[in-house]
Amino acid sequence: MPVVVVESPAKAKTINKYLGPDYTVLASYGHVRDLPPKDGSVDPDADFAMTWEVANDSKKHVKAIADALKADNALILATDPDREGEAISWHLQEALTKRKSIKKDTAVSRVTFNAITKDAVIKAMQNPRQVDGDLVEAYLARRALDYLVGFKLSPVLWRKLPGARSAGRVQSVCLRLIVEREMEIEAFKPVEYWSVAAELKSPRGQTFTARLVSLAGDKLDKMSLKDSTQAEMAVRAVESRDLTVTSVEAKPTTRNPAPPFMTSTLQQEASRKFGMGARACMSTAQRLYEAGHITYMRTDGIDMAPEAIGQARDAITSKFGAEFVPDKPREYKNKAKNAQEAHECIRPTDMARDADDLKLRDDDQRKLYDLIWKRTLASQMEAARMERTTVEIGSSDKQVGLRATGTVVLFEGFLKVYEEGTDDTEADDDDRRLPALDRGDRTAKEKVESTQHFTQPPPRYTEATLVKKMEELGIGRPSTYASVITTIQDREYVEKDKGRLIPQDKGRIVTIFLLNFFRRYVGYEFTAELEESLDDVSAGSRDYKDLLAGFWRDFSKAIAETSELRIAEVLDVLDEALAPQLYPPREDGSDPRICPRCGTGRLHLKTSRTGGFVGCGNYPECTYTRPIAGEGAEGDEVMLGMDGEDEIWLKTGRFGPYVQRGEPTPENKKPKRASLPRGWDKDEMTLEKALTLLSLPREVGEHPEGGMITSNFGRFGPYIMHQMEGEPKPTYANLKDPADVFEIGMNRAVELLAEKRANPGRGRSAAKALKDLGEHPSEGGPVQVFEGRYGPYVKWGKVNATLPKDTDPQAVTMEQAVELIAEKAAKKGGARKKAAPKKKAAKK
Repeated sequence: MPVVVVESPAKAKTINKYLGPDYTVLASYGHVRDLPPKDGSVDPDADFAMTWEVANDSKKHVKAIADALKADNALILATDPDREGEAISWHLQEALTKRKSIKKDTAVSRVTFNAITKDAVIKAMQNPRQVDGDLVEAYLARRALDYLVGFKLSPVLWRKLPGARSAGRVQSVCLRLIVEREMEIEAFKPVEYWSVAAELKSPRGQTFTARLVSLAGDKLDKMSLKDSTQAEMAVRAVESRDLTVTSVEAKPTTRNPAPPFMTSTLQQEASRKFGMGARACMSTAQRLYEAGHITYMRTDGIDMAPEAIGQARDAITSKFGAEFVPDKPREYKNKAKNAQEAHECIRPTDMARDADDLKLRDDDQRKLYDLIWKRTLASQMEAARMERTTVEIGSSDKQVGLRATGTVVLFEGFLKVYEEGTDDTEADDDDRRLPALDRGDRTAKEKVESTQHFTQPPPRYTEATLVKKMEELGIGRPSTYASVITTIQDREYVEKDKGRLIPQDKGRIVTIFLLNFFRRYVGYEFTAELEESLDDVSAGSRDYKDLLAGFWRDFSKAIAETSELRIAEVLDVLDEALAPQLYPPREDGSDPRICPRCGTGRLHLKTSRTGGFVGCGNYPECTYTRPIAGEGAEGDEVMLGMDGEDEIWLKTGRFGPYVQRGEPTPENKKPKRASLPRGWDKDEMTLEKALTLLSLPREVGEHPEGGMITSNFGRFGPYIMHQMEGEPKPTYANLKDPADVFEIGMNRAVELLAEKRANPGRGRSAAKALKDLGEHPSEGGPVQVFEGRYGPYVKWGKVNATLPKDTDPQAVTMEQAVELIAEKAAKKGGARKKAAPKKKAAKK
């Protein structure tokens, strides 16, 4: 039986079903080899020789494939049909050859299929080829570049910017986009403007809204009415005149459907419609692909196979009627510059089956499949036909002119199925329907109103808009978007809040450092040109070692020059570059670089292991610090008032906001502080509230059996505590309401402590599983999903593997769980030292 190798057990299971008992189908569980994470894995001095290592958790999978080859001397590599899939096949062939499992007479072939259906798999098996050397070289170049940037630039960051985690070839450019957008927002100065609109009534008594577009014979643009005075004059001008319809123009328009999905547009639309992150989107799409429901999900292509177009047209006719099918099939041209990334679009493998027909249990899979199915069908449907009406209304003296617009849908077309989402949240007046109006109709004024507006800064990026921007600039590729966006969040360079990506101080400092010392390598054009060069390698038109040599020649010089700089010199450069953001003008006109506490020291940029901050030059005499976001920003310290001779401060640290009595002194190095309890708003903190917190622990009263009962806040929330004479340790009882810390009385406290002593194990009973996945497929033992203190996790025996961010615990499959468990077990195995043998007891 020939041995067929794919990446995942889910894919292996599906393919095995199609191929039958004549084949042995095994999974490699992703990449089997990688560059060891240490210096020297890529050697520029040895013609960029690369040292590869089989990962610990991959050794058993490689062994399983090698063992299978002992029974049959034929290997079919059936990994994914992209650059990464080609690389996995190459690594497998190399690793198996190295361990002599592949012999001179072993038949090794490579097959690819764009969809895991029986027809696609059988057809692929009939058309084998060899591993594509050009695609492998493109992978080698990309991997070497990523390694050289990561392992040469990251140590520079660690030495010059304590707290910085890493830099990356695409990661740092992506971070730059987010940081520069935030700086645009901070530098933005809102400009006031006004608009005037009138609610009018037609001769038939129907109301509609028209906006003022001309005044005193002059055309008005968005910013023409600058203040309330001008707006009020405009309102009076409209109110004092009779208005008549001067023209009615109705224009037919058509709206064509969007093309079917490729990777980037799928990620964008899943983010817009479901708030699904790029990583969660790709994970869900992967499961749909491996189950045979959709075509391959990493692609730059938007074209569709002729047979799929035929299927789509049949499905449209069947479900919606022949009038929704255009005379000719719609054709979409690929945008990808390089054909290796341009597989077919992402579409259902069977157009006739919608989400209900598939009976998908997983909510994310059902939603994403429904989205793909609707978009695919819509892309082959008739255009929507509409009529756009514009009504001009004016006064007889032509001093005021108003306009009303509206759109009527005459034929739904593709809108019957699907409408593409948008990142623009502004309302569109064109969507309104207007009453029947004719030229010369008099319109009565119901009310005329002016509205104040302010220009808005550019919005922060969402994952959808960031992917769109990266795609526009040519940065990264479909297979890298999700991992890059995840990495900058994991490095704590960026935080996601309500779907928006916000750079943290650490991310700002790293970006400004790179822009000042490695500007070329975080340049948008340079990164895009490098991607094009890599595409040239995969097309076979460029030698990958020439590309690496050209990059390394200049990059190594930049590394050497920066390595000689002292940290103080680096901080001086960054302080100057960030000056407009760090030291904006103060309202009172005083020097923004003078310390607001001591009044004499000058503020300067400093770094710590948690990131950058601004501190007073008079340290240690003055300990004033604030975040680099500026005075008054979240994290800036505020003095709430005085308590006797002590200053009471509100600050923000690594673990959130807290209040503090005084500042550290040689006599009192750790002044008393207290964290704000959950539910307490930092902006509503007062001196009285702060003193209440600083007075904790509160003495509730003397217990009837002796000993003081106290209340306080701890790591796990509010509690009361009491220790009776003779007890080895205190008894703690949790409180539900934070207010109880300050309000609980003796009777209730004694009752809670009695309950706790009567049931000391309460609250520590075995946790109930969120989901039972069944027995481990190869090792046995139950695999379950639990909710933990740090988020949901998968448990198997003694192995606990945390679920990735944004993963729904109820949506976890056995295949996902097994992969997470394998990764965690490998890490634990690598870190655990071999136990020392027990010594024998000495003979008496």
